[in-house]
Amino acid sequence: MTKQKTASDFLLFLRSWAARPLEVAAIAPSSRRLAVAMTTEIGPLCGNVLELGPGTGAFTRALLRNGVYEDNLILVERNPAFATLLRERFPSATLIEGDAQHLALPAVKLVGAAISGLPLLSMPAQTVRAILSSVFHHLAEDGSLFQFTYGPRCPISPQVLGELGLKASFRRWVPLNLPPASVYRISRSCA
Repeated sequence: MTKQKTASDFLLFLRSWAARPLEVAAIAPSSRRLAVAMTTEIGPLCGNVLELGPGTGAFTRALLRNGVYEDNLILVERNPAFATLLRERFPSATLIEGDAQHLALPAVKLVGAAISGLPLLSMPAQTVRAILSSVFHHLAEDGSLFQFTYGPRCPISPQVLGELGLKASFRRWVPLNLPPASVYRISRSCA
């Protein structure tokens, strides 16, 4: 990515954050290091990959570098400015401009993996529960959701995980992200 695109992505992110701080929850796009940490376990054998809150596409680009086919990507973005940018950058991906808690995927095979850039810590438990229910409804039995957080622990409460039959495992810490972030893998308890 060119320096001009990086600068314009940063400005777009900053403007979006200023307009809707709880929705965007970050003042800058995720770093390349965080993108690698989020996507390292996802490759072309996963088939369809669902991305919630792709923003300017930092994780999307990492998925493509991992060999995931662009037409296997399903991007869910509710911010209109980000959605417009994603349509231009990833024309072969399926883009759903809407809210992840009301997720209705087109008639596709099961999703093999999912990643989320959503600010779950700033959402009520019932919203987090609805998002996770939607994701795991579409996720293959052995599929996982990868979620990052700026907080000191998993952004999904043990109560919500238990209610949905899910478990969380810490995957990696990314100290060189602004701010530092942790990556968690969310999967079914029986998987």
